[in-house]
Amino acid sequence: MTPIFTCLQAVGARIDAAARAAAREPCSITLLAVSKTRPPEDIRTAFAAGQRAFGENYIQEGTEKVAALAGLGIEWHFIGALQSNKTAIVARDFDWVHGIDRLRIAERLSAQREARRPPLQVCLQVNVSGEAGKSGVAPEAVMALAKAVARLPRLTLRGLMCIPEPSADQVLLRRRFALLRQLRDALVVEGLALDTLSMGMSHDLEAAIAEGATIVRVGTAIFGAREKPAH
Repeated sequence: MTPIFTCLQAVGARIDAAARAAAREPCSITLLAVSKTRPPEDIRTAFAAGQRAFGENYIQEGTEKVAALAGLGIEWHFIGALQSNKTAIVARDFDWVHGIDRLRIAERLSAQREARRPPLQVCLQVNVSGEAGKSGVAPEAVMALAKAVARLPRLTLRGLMCIPEPSADQVLLRRRFALLRQLRDALVVEGLALDTLSMGMSHDLEAAIAEGATIVRVGTAIFGAREKPAH
């Protein structure tokens, strides 16, 4: 049994326990293994252990892994900051994008996604903690952006994503995650068919699940401490 397999089991147990504590079905929560800075061999090991969805933050590194592991049937999620001049690569190689916070980025992804491919699944990133300089649309601007993105072809708007400020305060974290859930619910009331809350990482996944997370993004708890990025 490899360390990665053991860690996946441990994370799975945490997800199950958190889901049951929140009176939710564990199967309603997807584990996204954040594989940034990890070599393709680690991803193969996790895949062999049953993990199917992987998240990458760095475009060059991510697209190299997509090519190296082609044919496995991995679901690739881009979860990093996305610049306009890199959207074509992401539209070509990835299945999901979690960090859209500007209409221009969504428009470029829509135009560059090949019509023969399934629609690109996307989430809007919301700055739930109001931190200066942090990526994410302001909560009060989510409604307008969501309605605009939902109209674009070759994209499917699935929901919202956030990265709150690091904190040991569980009450604060739950308040941040609750805000994202409330924003998603308000969009649903407006007629948008959203089913995804991408929130929670290695240190706070329990708080996120308690507030309705459907995707938790976990790297360190699966692969260990991050290596220095190659790109």
